[in-house]
Amino acid sequence: MSKTRIFAISLIAIILIAFFTNPRQEQHETAIKNKALTLLREKSNAKDKETVNFGIQLFGSTLIDQFIKEHVKVENYYLFSLTKINWNNQEMVIGGGAFKQIWLSPKIDEKAAEIVEMIKGL
Repeated sequence: MSKTRIFAISLIAIILIAFFTNPRQEQHETAIKNKALTLLREKSNAKDKETVNFGIQLFGSTLIDQFIKEHVKVENYYLFSLTKINWNNQEMVIGGGAFKQIWLSPKIDEKAAEIVEMIKGL
């Protein structure tokens, strides 16, 4: 076989693998939820840690689920997907997914304080 055919077959194989292993919306939401819980625990000060943990036990993650439902959007491009957050009428990409992996941007850490304050306010 020629190098051109090997390249074409390899490219088609990679595209098919990317298509069938693109993370679903639920996987993106789970990744954001886990990151939000981690940030909520990290950004709370020492006296608030117990309150935050009690709130999470009492309410579960209802507030975080509500936040995700209202502010997080996943756009599927079939070969990959993007996680976007709508915050203060600005939409910014905070993560992406491909090949069953989801990567979250450090931008979410930059906005963590604002997000935590908003979640605490709910």
